[in-house]
Amino acid sequence: MFQTLIDVILPVFLVIGAGYGATRAGWFGEVHIDGLMRFTQSFAIPCLLFSAISRLDLHAGFDPRLLASFYSGAILCFLVGMAGARWLFGRDWEDCVAIGFCCLFSNSVLLGLPITERAYGPGSLTGNYAIIAFHSPFCYMVGITVMEAIRGRGQGGARMLGSVLRAMFRNALILGIALGFLFNVTGLALPQAAEEALGLITRAALPGALFALGGVLVQYRPEGDLRTIGFVCAVSLMLHPSLVWMFGRGTGLPQDLFRSGVLNAAMAPGFNAYIFANMYGRARRVAASSVLIATAASSLTVWFWLSLLG
Repeated sequence: MFQTLIDVILPVFLVIGAGYGATRAGWFGEVHIDGLMRFTQSFAIPCLLFSAISRLDLHAGFDPRLLASFYSGAILCFLVGMAGARWLFGRDWEDCVAIGFCCLFSNSVLLGLPITERAYGPGSLTGNYAIIAFHSPFCYMVGITVMEAIRGRGQGGARMLGSVLRAMFRNALILGIALGFLFNVTGLALPQAAEEALGLITRAALPGALFALGGVLVQYRPEGDLRTIGFVCAVSLMLHPSLVWMFGRGTGLPQDLFRSGVLNAAMAPGFNAYIFANMYGRARRVAASSVLIATAASSLTVWFWLSLLG
């Protein structure tokens, strides 16, 4: 079990640590890290998702049991996050939605992909890509719809739908996923030279994103609201994977998809949790600190889940 920590988890967090240390030491400035994050999030990772989904076996990957297990767990965690924020910590309802979103949105790309690949090999990522294909659209649809309803702006259904769609389709990850589906379904193919260029870009995506993740974490400070932050970490790192485990076993989910579902659920909240909180100006300190602390804590909790998955 200790070997799993050394072989699978430690390399991923060493790259994150390298980004953190280099930025903390002043070798990389905020502008450099922001540029690297922008390259990976807005270009390299969308290219990676496009490439993977354009080749994905849709019949094998999009197992309804996987999606139902993962997203049922996510919705329950969103509701638990909202309820806990309201009745345990006395936050107002708009803060509750932002805190619930932190419990909803796991870092399935920057952490889920590299950890699953290192644990089970490149051929094990079919379930990961199936989850990622719906992740941002689903989470933003839930978060924005509930927030807009609670804020009571008097928007009609059409205007609320427009808010949801604008937030989703400004996201380069979603555009990469949509283009991947288009190429997959239609059988379109890129010219060989473009395929080679795409391969060069995608190989830089995850290492660059992990390094940038470490650099961005320097900007966050784990301050205040520690009980709320601890609650978010517990829901994200332990409750969500526990629910997916229960639902996946109950529906007879195949082992490779079961592993992808549990591991993706076990990841820390992603940066979209902070982006959502910042978009509405609610619970920003909780969101930023939860990303930082849960990412660090996940080095141990993921080890626990990997030991159970075998």
